[in-house]
This record gives sequence, C-alpha cells and structure tokens, in this order.
Amino acid sequence: MTIDTETSTAAASGASATERFRADKSPYAAVKDTPKERVDVLAREVLGAVHATIRKHKVTYDEYNALKSWLIQVGEGGEWPLFLDVWVEHVVEEVATSHRQGSQGTIEGPYYVPNAPECGADGTIPMRPEEPGTPLAWEGTITSTDGTPLDNAKLEIWHCDDLGLYSQFSKGQPEWNLRGTFTVGPDGRFTVRTIKPQPYQIPTEGACGQLIEAAGWHAWRPAHIHVKVTAPAHELLTAQLYFPGDRHNDDDIASAVKPELMLAPEDRPDGSLGVAYDFILDPIQ
Repeated sequence: MTIDTETSTAAASGASATERFRADKSPYAAVKDTPKERVDVLAREVLGAVHATIRKHKVTYDEYNALKSWLIQVGEGGEWPLFLDVWVEHVVEEVATSHRQGSQGTIEGPYYVPNAPECGADGTIPMRPEEPGTPLAWEGTITSTDGTPLDNAKLEIWHCDDLGLYSQFSKGQPEWNLRGTFTVGPDGRFTVRTIKPQPYQIPTEGACGQLIEAAGWHAWRPAHIHVKVTAPAHELLTAQLYFPGDRHNDDDIASAVKPELMLAPEDRPDGSLGVAYDFILDPIQ
C-alpha cells in the first residue's frame, strides 16, 4: 500500500486544532457566572507573575518586543491550542482531578475529535488495510470505585499512526483512521484491536518551534494512546496510556506522563502485543 508521509505542519495542525476547538467547546458558557472578584484575582496574579519575572531578570526592551512579535506569530499561526495543551494543560488537569479516587487522568491534547465510529465492546479500531505498525490487542474493564461494572460505559480512543501523524490533522489518512468508540455491556468488559503508536515531535516550524529552539528544548512526545471514558452518573476520565522503555517517558515535552498510566505490554508468538488495562470511574458527587 502507499502511505502519504507528509508531516503534520504547525500551520495545518494549528488551523485544524483551532477550528476543532471552536466547534466542540463552548468555553464562555461554562464560566459566564464567574464572579468578577475571581476574574480580578486570577488576572492580577498572572500579570503579577509576569511583572515579577521582568523585574527579577531585568528584561530589556528588545526582549519584550521579541516576546510581543512571538505572541503575534502564535496567534496568526493558530498555535494557541498547541502551546496551551503542551505547556499549560497538565497543571490544569492536576488541579481539576486532585479529588478523584479512581483512575488517574492526564491531558486531552489538541487532536481529539468527538463522535468517532462505534466499534462495540469487542472490536477493531478503524484503520487502513495493512495499516503499518505492530498489532496491539487490549483487554480491560470499566467499573465504578465500588467495583460495580458500568453497563453502557463508553471508551473513546484515538492515537497517531506508525509515522506519528493523526487523522484529520495531517494528509494521507482516512477521516476516522485510528479513532473509535467502544461501548461495554453489563460486565463492563472491552477488547480493542489496534496498532502500537509511535513517538512523535510536535510541529516545530512555527512559533512554538521557535520557542523550543531558542530555549534548547526538545519537541518529542513518547508513544501514547489517548482515551476518554464516560458512564452515566460518573465523572469523565481523560487520559493517555504510555509504553515502558520509551526514551521520552521521563522528559515528555507536555509533562503528561504518570506512573499510573504506564501499560505493561507482552509479546505474543505472532509478533503482536497484548495488554491489560482497566478503568475505575468516580461517581459524580
């Protein structure tokens, strides 16, 4: 088969992520009743931290103007979803889920697309014929914190392909490639057949890449599988599952790796991988 190997550019990914965010999220509706006092304190403390940094490091006008130019480039390139999801979201997630007793979560990232095709409780994620990559079979259960299996719970899965590219955010893949929804039955069990994703670099030819180069950072994310797990009367769980031995598990640019999210794949005689991983959801209080 022929695979289009064009990389996901910052401009293309940024435009897609921004468009998707605007279509899927209604951020202002969720905070329309936020008291002015809270807006005041948050805005003042963020600005205060910026002011303190300027004073502490004696930022020059040339550096200030370079920052202003860079912020304009981030906006013009549509890279705000990429920037915020890579460098900020992990702390928001940490604060927002600190009360949970069930499974650990982590960031959503910029490449989620809702309404992926339904695959049942035991199925194969949509993929191209002869999809490149190591086949992966994943079995697990979805339960509540008291151990009760959650009938009709949904597991949404998405991940990159063997080239590190996401469908709908790069060329050469079908619309729903490596994106699927699995709905469990009364026993809460699911079986997912997919391929092992690969590590990838976030797009670096845009403004975010300029920051990475100027700071001497790297742009790599370790291989991971994204999930969203939902069930009636339970809190949404958003997570990424990782693979042991990846060189960037310890220095993920998005700071999203947690020990609780590490898989333990086993080699099978046919060359595929098998893995077991369960989810425990917190009831809505």
